[in-house]
Amino acid sequence: ISPAAPEFVKDILGTIIAGKGDELPVSAMPVDGTFPSGTACWEKRNIAQDIPEWDPDVCIQCGKCVLVCPHGVIRATATEPAHFEGAPESFKYTKVRGRDWPEGTQYTLQIAPEDCTGCTLCVEVCPAKDKKEVGRKALNMVPQAPIREREKQNWEFFNQMPLSDRGLVNGSTAREVQFLEPLFEFSGACAGCGETPYIKLATQLFGDRMIVANATGCSSIYGGNLPTTPWTHNKEGRGPAWANSLFEDNAEFGLGFRMTLDQHEKQARNLLKRVGLDKGLVKALLDNPQKSEEDLNAQRERVEELKKALKSVKTAEAKDLLSLADNLVRKSVWIIGGDGWAYDIGFGGLDHVIASGKNVNILVLDTEVYSNTGGQMSKATPLGAAAKFAASGKEVAKKDLALQAVSYGNVYVARIAMGANDSHTIKVLQEAEQYQGPSLVIAYSHCIAHGYNMARGLDQQKLAVETGYWPLFRFNPDLRKEGKNPFTLDSKGIKKPLQDYIYNEARYKMLTKVDPDHARVLLNNAQKTVVEHRKLYDKMVEMYEPGDDEGNGVPKQVLPFY
Repeated sequence: ISPAAPEFVKDILGTIIAGKGDELPVSAMPVDGTFPSGTACWEKRNIAQDIPEWDPDVCIQCGKCVLVCPHGVIRATATEPAHFEGAPESFKYTKVRGRDWPEGTQYTLQIAPEDCTGCTLCVEVCPAKDKKEVGRKALNMVPQAPIREREKQNWEFFNQMPLSDRGLVNGSTAREVQFLEPLFEFSGACAGCGETPYIKLATQLFGDRMIVANATGCSSIYGGNLPTTPWTHNKEGRGPAWANSLFEDNAEFGLGFRMTLDQHEKQARNLLKRVGLDKGLVKALLDNPQKSEEDLNAQRERVEELKKALKSVKTAEAKDLLSLADNLVRKSVWIIGGDGWAYDIGFGGLDHVIASGKNVNILVLDTEVYSNTGGQMSKATPLGAAAKFAASGKEVAKKDLALQAVSYGNVYVARIAMGANDSHTIKVLQEAEQYQGPSLVIAYSHCIAHGYNMARGLDQQKLAVETGYWPLFRFNPDLRKEGKNPFTLDSKGIKKPLQDYIYNEARYKMLTKVDPDHARVLLNNAQKTVVEHRKLYDKMVEMYEPGDDEGNGVPKQVLPFY
């Protein structure tokens, strides 16, 4: 634990981390069972022998390293030169690139040396190559110990600097997202984890108003691994509210959040009309669409103005409204879990929730296996992959959860893979959150259970898409209002044979060693399944006419999922 940590972290959490939790009296525990957020930052593990070092002269400031970092240890900011005054001598920065920034704006990239796990994903994804030295990039792995103290000072100075103005960041690309503060950091997930970058990205985009229901599984373990938590808050004290329910009822748990928030907002809006405050303020609060960052900031400012006004009104209704005022700012409900929950044990609840039509966002971190409990087969496990309870390779194809959700017609559904298309991943999360109804986003998440070096995780994601195994698509019901096909296939056709993807992984390769004849049969069946699925998706692209004069999409034919 860092010496600079708060007393509660040092005295209580530090004691638990040291394995002496039994020595703490019951009175030391929080009376309501809640623990402070943002405490993982004080737990300095120093587990990486090598960490990335930044070369500003080679860097093109693309932001990809910040995006893919599973533990949120790489940060970037662009700010005016005055904020670099007093920086340690070794602190690096350079002129910002890209779109129009205020004159003189400087850019810096910093790594948290004691929190990095050394997974090397940032180096693997870096596209900037040194023209003077073969093999050298903008990020290069170096021994941690010799530069630890130096980089600790740099990290501490970086954390004192102001963040980039969110009003200047549109958050539509990796280059833009790198400037948004992650509110999920330094988790205890495996080095190179394929799940955590998606969660971190969601917190960068929506974290200051997120409410998260987390299914039991890997994401609940690294998300709430007592005593510290990686879920954190910004300097205004805003951050995701997080809770974990049972494995089987997480979707219903999250639906309860949504229904409660809707009821609180309804009560607040009704009271706002009755209390008798300034009509201009009331109208502005009620009519704000709260779609953009500017809308949300304006709403928060008006809510603060409302709170000040209510303190001078001595009525029961004013007191009630004061307690509900924060509910006038739109909240973003996220239901998060793995494939074991979404495809299997919690599927009944998930189906119930998307059928409700309520405005919830469901993020499925699909590792295609029960990762947290040892690698058992799930309904998301693909045909031909070996897992516990499928030692000779799974005989049936992976359940298509996405198409099942598409069949409702009013659910936003998408399949994403950050390693294949990071801009698509960002776009999908933003569209899903904006959609006023249920959304389901299924994210390809590489995992140590797949049996290969996790440093190659992003390459495997790309191969999954290029072989047609993991097609990227979006189903957005709102497009029907514009006379457009709600189904958008975002990945091109099959470019490579399936074996180029699957035989990089032990879960497939092992079967070729013990039973090569059966492995060939499963490979052929899996390849046929990929081709059949692609034909179906291509058909869905063709099924709508451009639209009639009134802007209504006209289906060419009625398929079972409409």
